Amino acid sequence: MEHMKYIESKKNDEIKQLKKLSATKNIRKTGTYMIEGFHLVREADQYEQKFLKLFVTENYADDRLVKKYYDIATTVSEDVAEEMSETKTPQGIFAVIKVADVEDSPKLSGKWVILDDVQDPGNVGTIVRTADAAGFDGVITSLNSADTYQPKVQRSMQGSQFHLPIYRMDIKKAIKLAQDSSMKVYGSEVDKNAKPYNKLAKADDFALIMGNEAHGVSREVLVNCDENIYIPILGKAESLNVAVAAGVLMYGLQSL
Repeated sequence: MEHMKYIESKKNDEIKQLKKLSATKNIRKTGTYMIEGFHLVREADQYEQKFLKLFVTENYADDRLVKKYYDIATTVSEDVAEEMSETKTPQGIFAVIKVADVEDSPKLSGKWVILDDVQDPGNVGTIVRTADAAGFDGVITSLNSADTYQPKVQRSMQGSQFHLPIYRMDIKKAIKLAQDSSMKVYGSEVDKNAKPYNKLAKADDFALIMGNEAHGVSREVLVNCDENIYIPILGKAESLNVAVAAGVLMYGLQSL
């Protein structure tokens, strides 16, 4: 068996191009994105994502997963791994993957979360991971939410991105898709004139909208919801972090 190609220099052109895959515009332009870390790479393989390239430090050269992708694998020096990595302590394994082909107007059913301009990558990733854990059927992000293919969001999702569908579209289109599918649409807001979430009638099919960190769900979105709900605050905090609030509501609405 031939030796894998080896890249030693951080200034290598291929490495420079890979670094650009942290920007949404380059991800969308090339139709590819990069993940790093053994757990994420293994999950992507297990859920049959389309691998285009694999980059590993020598520690992984004999790993069974790497051998599976031997013909598209490249060994890199520790210096190059540090250059490629978005973390302080890189694990030394990276995969370039094809962005999934998704339908333009999916048929929705079950329980979905819709993100109205949630911009913090950690919040978006945590909400997707919680939706996966809470048994939701999918997530839709608005066009101004953090892109789920960004490296920080990918790490925060911890592999949940491979377990459930994630769509990116105009928020009004997302609401219409849900309502056309006879789903109840709940807007979350910090407003005591809204309904406490635990006083809702149980629904099997619904979409829950979570809003921007600073402004919440926009007024024009709230007026199009079937019901607007809030989480009663029992202490003195004014509000909850959006990812925490999403977790409370996702589990709370399931247990009505």
